[in-house]
Amino acid sequence: MNLPKERKIQRVLMVAREYDGLAGAGGVKDVCRQLAEALAQHADCDVRVALPLYGFMDAAALGFEQVTLPCRDASGKPSLSFEVNMHYPGRERLEEVGIWQKRIQGVTIYLLDSKRFAEKHGVYTYTAAEEVDKSWQQAGAGHYDYFAMNILLQKAALAMLILLDFRPDIIHCHDGHAAVLPAMLRENEGWRNFFCCTGAVVTIHNAGLGYHQEVADIEFAEAVTGLPTSVIRAGMFNSCFDPFAVAAGYAVINTVSENYARELQKSEEDSRTGWLGHHLLRKGVTLAGITNGINPEDFNPRAPEKLGLDAVFDPATGELSGKQVCKERLLAACGTEHNWLRVVQHGSLNLEPNLPLFTFIGRLTAQKGVDVLLKALILLAATGETGFQMLLLGSGEKYLEEHLEEMAGAESEESESRRLCFLQGYDPALANRIYAAGDFFLIPSLYEPCGLTDYIAQLFGNLPIVHQVGGLVKVMDKETGFAYQEHAPEALATAMQQALLLYRHDRAKLIAMQRAAVERIRNRHTWEQVTQDYLSLYRQALR
Repeated sequence: MNLPKERKIQRVLMVAREYDGLAGAGGVKDVCRQLAEALAQHADCDVRVALPLYGFMDAAALGFEQVTLPCRDASGKPSLSFEVNMHYPGRERLEEVGIWQKRIQGVTIYLLDSKRFAEKHGVYTYTAAEEVDKSWQQAGAGHYDYFAMNILLQKAALAMLILLDFRPDIIHCHDGHAAVLPAMLRENEGWRNFFCCTGAVVTIHNAGLGYHQEVADIEFAEAVTGLPTSVIRAGMFNSCFDPFAVAAGYAVINTVSENYARELQKSEEDSRTGWLGHHLLRKGVTLAGITNGINPEDFNPRAPEKLGLDAVFDPATGELSGKQVCKERLLAACGTEHNWLRVVQHGSLNLEPNLPLFTFIGRLTAQKGVDVLLKALILLAATGETGFQMLLLGSGEKYLEEHLEEMAGAESEESESRRLCFLQGYDPALANRIYAAGDFFLIPSLYEPCGLTDYIAQLFGNLPIVHQVGGLVKVMDKETGFAYQEHAPEALATAMQQALLLYRHDRAKLIAMQRAAVERIRNRHTWEQVTQDYLSLYRQALR
């Protein structure tokens, strides 16, 4: 008996709200770009990505060109836009969308141009400038029309494919922002027929409460999506219409690490999602877990010019004299109230490069464990442990920012101390310098679906200290970093003390750990390797 030959994955469309180098707010941007480029480079796929053209982006200045569509406008000329049904309850509405296109690193990027996207100056939240313009647009608050933004992106992406006559083998939907698409793909007659040979994959980057992109207004959800009432009801979860819940009947669903998938469906950690993982399991959906990868060459300190570093070094070979130079230069810059381009400095550091330097880069939120980190620093100070310095880069919840400002200011008032510096804001070039200068990188997350900062830190010889949860289990305790079990200040402080002891008494062990960390990434966690797992998932979606 001759079995049918399995179809080769040749064409992939990704739908996302972020893409590295264009629009970003979290780890989704890195995964989307790096996976797209890996599929194009290592699997010879025609990869295309659809994302919004936000108001902070200048498509023409970025090198994008407008796409001329096969349809005609009212004057008979080739059209530059098309209309999307975005009906509200009791009110029929159309929204106009244009397309900008550019090929970057073998990937075709489409920017979807609409008034709804153009009026936003942040990917997910309002900016300080928007709050000044309209007081109700509070800085840091999510967009009031987030659900309509998501649906417009998904509908426009499908309509665009029809207009361009591009039938992908797979549509890969990133997070809750794109997870309604598989249902709309199958329940709309025109889309169902055009995409009859297309499979759908939904990747859950973060299933935590507040990340589902759910909507409580069920009448609005039904009107704007155009989905049948029965499908809306099937997509209900915790009294809301939930994109992940509705995707369960139409797509293969995965998360961004094997351990996070296990936590969501086989542990109490799922309580942090409102029990979404267990709900999906009851519907017969077993989540696949594919741990995110990384491109080591993107963070190779042997190419310091590309990364904006002060010197060349190589943790993989133990050549670390340049890393010490990077540390000295950054400490010198943080020794005074430096006039940074994109961040505001609070506190300062002494020029003591022989002291171990702890680092943190990320969002200042309880989910990232910043509250636990601050308490751990207080605990260490109470024990008389002062032989280290701490440098943090990021922004986030106001109370944490204010607490950090206060702590850093108090340290700076003691001229002999100056052990804590807080750089408020974000700058990717400065982040590279901090990764390169640091000895230990703190990731005390309450939960972490995968984590990419541990990879980046390791590639810079900055050993991670992690709460061993979710995807952070890939950090091997005392082998490629340090790990602790309990999400508590005492546990983090103990792990930091263990790192300090090794730094002071066994540098050879630390160098061996740095080398082992880089080797493990190159052997197990490159996107070239991870791409094969996604191709298997894509084939499952086609079946």
